[in-house]
Parts: sequence; structure tokens; C-alpha cells
Amino acid sequence: MRDFHLPGRSPVLAGNGLCATSHPLAAKTAIDILQRGGNAIDAAIAGAVLLGICEPHMTGIGGDCFVLYSPGGSDEVRALNGSGGAPAALDAVQLRAEGKAVVPLRSAEAVTIPVAMDAFCHLAENVGILGMDALLAPAISYAEEGVPVAPRVAADWGANVSALQGAAREFYLQDGNALPIGAMFRAPGQAEVLRRIARDGRDGFYTGEVAEDMVETLRAAGGVHDSEDFAQAACFETTPVSSSYKQIEMVQHPPNGQGATALLLLNILAEFDIAAMDPWGAQRLHIESEAAKLAYDARNRFLADPDHCARLDHMLAPETARKLAALIDPRRAMPSPASLSEAVHKDTVYITVVDRDGMAVSLIYSIFHPFGSGIASNKFGILMQNRGAGFSLEAGHPNELKGGKRPMHTIIPGMIREADRVTVPFGVMGGAYQPKGHARFASNLVDFGLDLQSTIDGPRAFADGGVLKVERGYPDAVRQQLAEMGHRVEIPDSAIGGAQAIRIRADGVLEGASDPRKDGCALGY
Repeated sequence: MRDFHLPGRSPVLAGNGLCATSHPLAAKTAIDILQRGGNAIDAAIAGAVLLGICEPHMTGIGGDCFVLYSPGGSDEVRALNGSGGAPAALDAVQLRAEGKAVVPLRSAEAVTIPVAMDAFCHLAENVGILGMDALLAPAISYAEEGVPVAPRVAADWGANVSALQGAAREFYLQDGNALPIGAMFRAPGQAEVLRRIARDGRDGFYTGEVAEDMVETLRAAGGVHDSEDFAQAACFETTPVSSSYKQIEMVQHPPNGQGATALLLLNILAEFDIAAMDPWGAQRLHIESEAAKLAYDARNRFLADPDHCARLDHMLAPETARKLAALIDPRRAMPSPASLSEAVHKDTVYITVVDRDGMAVSLIYSIFHPFGSGIASNKFGILMQNRGAGFSLEAGHPNELKGGKRPMHTIIPGMIREADRVTVPFGVMGGAYQPKGHARFASNLVDFGLDLQSTIDGPRAFADGGVLKVERGYPDAVRQQLAEMGHRVEIPDSAIGGAQAIRIRADGVLEGASDPRKDGCALGY
């Protein structure tokens, strides 16, 4: 239990349904959907689409999603891949011939076909209850009437104005400036798109005038996208991957997401007695950071489109983790493994919902970098993701850019099972940090017995680009110890990531937690 003399949040407890996400209006919308008789899938879709209006720099209908969900009354975990591929006419050979070593972040070449909306339509039709017209109504209303810009959103908006180009500056700036705290952000063009989807389903987005708007805008920006790329875009069901960490089973979405990285990282950490360490001390941070370097190096080598990911079994094999753990010096930092050119990002939204029947949903949804590619469709203002910047241009690499191929994604939803029972749907935002965040989340719960909110609140660190970024929540003495071990230590400009989670307790009560690093909350009824 937290010290009530100090600032903080208590876990939210509810008996009928609960949502935790990064914006209060989305959490409230999800609960409203549950109270109207919708299930957790319905609530997650309604909340997620609204997050694209509340946090447009992080997500939107021009992006992708991954979903894990467990049907009510079942402990089976199902996975849905809502990510899209590169346009059929694009190939790494072309970019290499132009002298490019990486896919340019703010270019049409980085825009993969958005598949989140197809995934939402698929789930609403096959798993949900209320139908897309009901689920999109809240976002349509807010897009027309406006949403007041929240504090964390305003800070991120102001820091990324330069990402926006062309028509996007008209849709997402006021007089050329970022929207400040409390300013009303309206998106009437997106409201119209959502009305068409509510009426016509996926075809309202992937064919006709809306698709033409996206294709024409991208081609004018130098892209090779065509109407067939959008018409053929489709989500697909897949099989989760998992591994055990002490008494829990960590369940992740399979490639092309990077969830396997979190599993490898936990497998490496299992070779050390983390529970015997100070939870907020330098030794734990050192071991985690060294293990993360190795796990992320494996990610960069192996993870890709599922049709091109041939080394997943090797990556998740226990003997692989043992061999990697043996490379870690408990007293000295290793040089960072050579990183590849794949870009990493900081911006994502996450939503988790559990309903009164026990259906649990873990959904993550993103346009990749802040404001994605910075390209918005000229008529409707749909911000296009730059997920293609996650491709490699190295010839023969599993993640090499090819037409129709999906890039390695950083976004990963998570779930925990205990004694074969789904107990914790959760997610950690923060781009490349996410596997490290998933591993620390699990370790905080298992090794140190923290409650959900304390697990999320605890200070964070992340070895990124040869620098160990250590939040201000750690004392200077810890940073000094890490520096003496050979780490290059810095305090990051902004807090690392964000997280939300729900615990389904054995007594049926739901316990929710939401990260104070974001504007969101957990709400229940």
C-alpha cells in the first residue's frame, strides 16, 4: 500500500468493468460503451478511435494496431495483426540506387498502408456487439465539437511542430503554432471519414473518395501508392507467443511486432537473482540494461514480417538466453551491440478494457513517430503513419523493404497468465523502450510484489543509442554507481514511456492502474 502522506495514485477498483488508457475522455467513452451493453472489444475500439482525436500526434486512423484479447469465460488469448505493408511498387533496391541508407522518416516512402481501421471493423463485426456506427459515434462527436488539449499532449505537440508539412500544418496547427493546453482541437474532416465508415464499414475508408484522397496526397509527395494497395489492405488473425518468468506466463503478439524481444529479455533476466537486488538500485539497472542490449541486438537481426522471420524459435529458446546471460559482466557495462538502421519512435497510445463477463482486451495503436510521416491527406486531414521507416535497406536482411511486406513494429500489447488464468492485460508505451518496459513491469510484479500502480509508477531507465537514460526518479548516487560501471548516463528530457494495466483478481474485482507520465486514467463502474 502506498504512503498516503506522499503524492501518488491508488489503484482503481471496480466490479463490473474497467478501462485504463492514456486520455480520460477515451477511458470515459469506453466505460459508457460497457454500460450500454457493449463488450470489452466494443469499448476498446470506441476508446482507441477517440484517442486519435485526443492525441493526434501519437495515433490515428492513418496508423496500425496490434490486439491481444481473451474471450469472456475463457483463458485463451487470441491475437490480431492490424499492421499494413509497403506499397506494392516500392522496393529497397530503388532507395539504395538513390543513395539512401535508411528510409527517410518524413517521406511518402515511409508511409505503409494503414490497417488499424480494417482491424477495428473486423473485430466489431466478428467479436463486438454494438456495431461500428455506435462505436464511432463518440469520436465523431468529439472530432466535430473539439477536444481540449491536455498538458502532456500540449508538451509533445509543441516539441514536434517541425514534423508537419503541407496540408498537415493547416489541419494540426493554429496560425503555424502548436495548440496550447486547453485549446480546442477539431477534426471535421476525420469526423466525415468516420461517418462513412459507420455507414459503409471498411469500404468507407479503403475505397472511394477517402482512399482516393490518401492516394493522391501520397503520390503528390513522391509516393508510389495506388488504390489497389488500399483496397487489398487487411488485418489477419495470428497465434500469440509466450514464455514463463517464475510463476507467470508472459503472452505477446508475434512478429512483425517486437514482443519476442520482451520474452528474450525476461529469459535472460531469469538467469539472475533479480529479487535479491534493491528494486531501485544500480545493480538491478545494470543487469537489466545489459540484458536489453543483447535482446535488442537479437531483435534487430531476426524480427520482420512473419513470412520472413525464420529465427523466432532460436530467439526464444532457453539455451539462447543462457548463452546471452553468460556474456553479461555483473560489474562492467559492455559496448552497445552494433545497431542497425531501423528507426525507433516514442509515440503510441494504449488501451486495456475488461468487461463484466471477463473478456480482456490489450490494444496498442500508433502512427509511429510524432505526427507520423507529417503528411496529412489534403481533403480529410488523415495523418499518415511512417511505419515504413522501421524497414532496413540492407540487402538480404529479413526486415529489408519490399513491396507488400510489413516492417518490424515496435508496438506490442501484453497479457499475463497465472496458473493458466488470464490475470493482467497491460501495455507499456515508449517505442523501442516497450520490451524493456514489459520486462520491468513483470519483474516489479513478480520479483518485488508491487501492486499495479506502484509497478507503473516506479522510476525507469533505458539503454538507448549508447546512452543509459535514467529518469530523475533515481537518486544521483545510483547514476554515479552506473557511471563507475562504465555506463554513459544521462537524464532524459522527457519521462520514459507510459503504461496502463488491469488486474483481474481471483475474487472477480478489477484493479486498474494508469501511468502519471501521461494524461490518462483508469475508470470503472
